[in-house]
Amino acid sequence: MAKVTSILSIVLKMVVVLTLLTGNLLSLAVAYIVFAPDDLPKPFYLSYTYPGQTHSNGDPIASEAPTLPLPTPTPQILPGQGVMIDTGAKIINLADPSGRRYIRINVVLEFRPEVAPEAQSTKTKGEGQATDPNQSLKDDINQKLPLINDVIITLISTKTFDMLYTAEGKEQLRQDIMNGINARIPEHQVIAVYFSEFVVE
Repeated sequence: MAKVTSILSIVLKMVVVLTLLTGNLLSLAVAYIVFAPDDLPKPFYLSYTYPGQTHSNGDPIASEAPTLPLPTPTPQILPGQGVMIDTGAKIINLADPSGRRYIRINVVLEFRPEVAPEAQSTKTKGEGQATDPNQSLKDDINQKLPLINDVIITLISTKTFDMLYTAEGKEQLRQDIMNGINARIPEHQVIAVYFSEFVVE
């Protein structure tokens, strides 16, 4: 038993010595590759490039990865900062089985402005008259008002009284109107829908 213990002790010492020796040799090899001059023989050479560095022939060194332009953040539009369009009052029959219920509703749509609110310094034209930077947006939306009214009327005429009388129902109607108009007029984004009148009879 004593012989086995002495053999195990010798083997353990040899493993420790070999581990330390291997670790030291590996550290020396890394130090030689990194710090030795490049004119000495090495198993491989490290290549460093810095921004603005050029090749020996004068050509700029291209980076390995293509640089992508950083996305410009879209400005946060708070409620009330968009372009408001009043679609006017409407009386629409609901899809109730009795056929006698209708809604009197006035929908105001808020569109994302073409010019950010903080950049809307009113420009003056001519004799001190202020111009609205979003006037072209308002004109374009007013031309599409029949399409917008069609989306609103078609959508509301599929709803029943039970779907609209709760707060959740009204919120769902807002979302449906917003999604419907954004789908039909994708070049202008509705960011909010307001009801200035909402009476179900």
